[in-house]
Amino acid sequence: MQVGVIKERRAGELRVAITPETVQKFVGMGLSVVIETKAGLTAAITDKSYQEAGANIVKTPDEALKNADIVLKVRKPLSSKGSGTNTEDEVKIMKAGAVLICLMEPYSSQELIKTLADRNIITFSMELIPRITRAQTMDTLSSQSNLAGYKAVLEAAHVFGRAFPMMMTAAGTVPPAKCLVMGAGVAGLQAIATARRLGAVVSASDVRPAAKENVESLGASFVAVEDEEFQQAETAGGYAKEMSDEYKQKQAELIASTVAKQDIVICTALIPGRPAPVLVSAEMVKTMRPGSVLVDLAAEQGGNCPLSVPDKTIIKDGVSIIGQTNLASAVAIDASILFAKNLLSFVSLMINQEDNQLVIDIADEIIKESLLTKNGEVIQTFT
Repeated sequence: MQVGVIKERRAGELRVAITPETVQKFVGMGLSVVIETKAGLTAAITDKSYQEAGANIVKTPDEALKNADIVLKVRKPLSSKGSGTNTEDEVKIMKAGAVLICLMEPYSSQELIKTLADRNIITFSMELIPRITRAQTMDTLSSQSNLAGYKAVLEAAHVFGRAFPMMMTAAGTVPPAKCLVMGAGVAGLQAIATARRLGAVVSASDVRPAAKENVESLGASFVAVEDEEFQQAETAGGYAKEMSDEYKQKQAELIASTVAKQDIVICTALIPGRPAPVLVSAEMVKTMRPGSVLVDLAAEQGGNCPLSVPDKTIIKDGVSIIGQTNLASAVAIDASILFAKNLLSFVSLMINQEDNQLVIDIADEIIKESLLTKNGEVIQTFT
């Protein structure tokens, strides 16, 4: 069996789906690996490194994919039919029956998914890997969100016109920056840790009461109206309950007053397949001090702040609003290493080394949940 990898051609994408380390692992499993030349350069991986690991380097994407049984990518493939105005067509150069594994953005890719099904390509979406213990090594959302949370703070520090830590000098004392992280998931927790390491005074908010312990364990203060309703705001399964209108109003007032005191606000709340929840309104931005910075990791899905513009930094009412949509790519070397390991773990799940065959076991929860197309049919649809 052959694994094929090509350069990522989407704007701003610097990651690559395979590393020399994972090439060696695939070769050790009995697979051959074919990689398009310069596929790894943006992640500091040379063709020579790939060759020394056992890969074959070819000149064009067609050569890399025409005989590939397994196609590994970071982002979903370009398609003249399913990707808007893009002229490149990476779907057409895959052979029928090939297995494609990548970040498919399934909620916004219905036409592309149908195109892949029509081409009889078996498609897996790494975003849909279930978050169960057995699948932790395959969890690309966690590995990439971790880096995005880290980079969000560095982006804020770069734009912020002051220092993060307190500094005491003969000329006077520089106060520490105040940073609020909204959302205490993987990205949020890493943002908290990074801001703390840089010396900021950090607070965080989340709709889940269980998040309080995680936030405080990192040295940040938890922002919430902690009344009796809040204490009972989680189901036995760990999900947040719907709160009363009265509680929502009190929490909104607390958040608004907290935002007004911050130098840095990092927004990390995303809901799969739905517009991002508004956490910081335009009115709240007006209350922030001139020179403050807001980083919105949800800009691509409408933004946790409605003023955010995808992939741009704007200034509104003296506040810099950063709307970068692919911060993990800005840490391309580490992001590629982690992503490639996620893919290796996922592929390993399906390889029968004795017969040198790929076995797609629909009874396996991980396979079932992440499978999008098979046998010319769309297996899952998203609205």
